Amino acid sequence: MCRLCAQHFSSPFAVAACLALAACAAPLVPYSTDTPPLVLVPAVQAGVIDERARFREIYCAVLEARRGLPDYRRCEEALTRVGEEPAGTGQPVDLTPSRRRLVAAVVLGLGFDCIEEWLEPTGSVAEHLRRYGYDQVLLKVDALSSTANNARQIRDALLTMPVESGPARLVLIGYSKGAPDILDALVRYPEIRNRVAAVVSAAGAVGGSPLANDAEEYHAEMLRQFPGAICKPGDGTAVASLRPAARRAWLVANPLPTDMRYYSLATFPQPQRISAVLKSSYRKLARVDARNDGQLIFYDQVIPGSRLLAYVNADHWALAVPIARSHATIGAVFVTQNGYPREALTEALLRFIEEDLSNDDWTR
Repeated sequence: MCRLCAQHFSSPFAVAACLALAACAAPLVPYSTDTPPLVLVPAVQAGVIDERARFREIYCAVLEARRGLPDYRRCEEALTRVGEEPAGTGQPVDLTPSRRRLVAAVVLGLGFDCIEEWLEPTGSVAEHLRRYGYDQVLLKVDALSSTANNARQIRDALLTMPVESGPARLVLIGYSKGAPDILDALVRYPEIRNRVAAVVSAAGAVGGSPLANDAEEYHAEMLRQFPGAICKPGDGTAVASLRPAARRAWLVANPLPTDMRYYSLATFPQPQRISAVLKSSYRKLARVDARNDGQLIFYDQVIPGSRLLAYVNADHWALAVPIARSHATIGAVFVTQNGYPREALTEALLRFIEEDLSNDDWTR
C-alpha cells in the first residue's frame, strides 16, 4: 500500500484516500515500554459526566424543527446508542434565539488548508447558526505542523479578537487534530482562557490514533498535491503529533485547566455508515478496536473530565468535511456515507452548552 500510494497520487482524491489508507505491515500498536501506565475504565471512572440523555433531547428537537436542512436524518439514525444510555430529563427544549450568542470557533484537522480550495465549503453551518443568534468562525492553523506550533497560532488568533463585556462567548471546537491543538493552546497560554466559554472535542484526536504509528510525514505531505493547495510544509511533524504515545505522554505532563468547561462529541458509526474510501483504514484500525470511525477509536476522542454529549452515527469525515455536497461524483464512488445533518448538530451543540452554562451559573 505504501508503494501504491506513492505511485498514484496524481488524482486529487487519491491523495486523501492514500493518507486515510496509509499502512505498511507494521503493528498498529508496537511493543514499547516507553509509555505512561494506562488503564481502560468506564468513562465515569475517568471523571467523564454522561450528558447523552439531555443532549439527545435537544438534538432530536432541533432535527425535527429543522427538517428542511440538508442531509436530514431521524434522531435515532443520527446518534448511536452505546451501552446503557440514561433516560431523558423530560424538560422542554428552548429553540428561541440565543441570549448568550455563543460563537463556535472551529479548529479543523490535519491537512484541511491543503484541501480547502478544492473542497469549496459553502459556509452553510455558519449561515444556519446566525439565524438563531449563534455564529461560527474558523481559526486557521498550519495543515502540516505540530500541536505546539498550532497552539501558538490559536493563541495569536484569539488575542486579535475584540474583548466583549459580559461572560465569554467563544466555544472552541476541535475536530480531529484540532482538538489536541486547542488543548495545547489552553495549557501553554493562560492569557486566552478568560476569552473561552467552553471547549469541545468533535471526533477529536485527544488520545491520538494507532493509524499514525506506521504512517510517515510524507503521507501527509502528499496532500500538498491537491489542485489549488496553498498549504505550507509547516514544521513537518503533524503525523508525529497524532501518535498515541505522544498524546498520552502530553496528557500526563499537562493537566488541563480546571477553570474551563469541556465537552466531547465522539463518532461511533454503525459499520454500514463507513464510507467506501475509509473502509480499509476502518478494518486496519479494527485490529485494535472495531469501534472506530475509520480514523479514531471511540474512546480516544473523549477529553478526560469532560461532559460526554453523544456518540454520533457518522464516520470521521462525515462529521465535519462535506465532500459529497460539492463533489457529487466523488460522493457516489468514494465518500459514500458523507451525508450528515451538520447544521442541526452544531445548533444542538451550542444550545446544549448555553443551557448547561446557564444552569450552573458558569460565567466563564
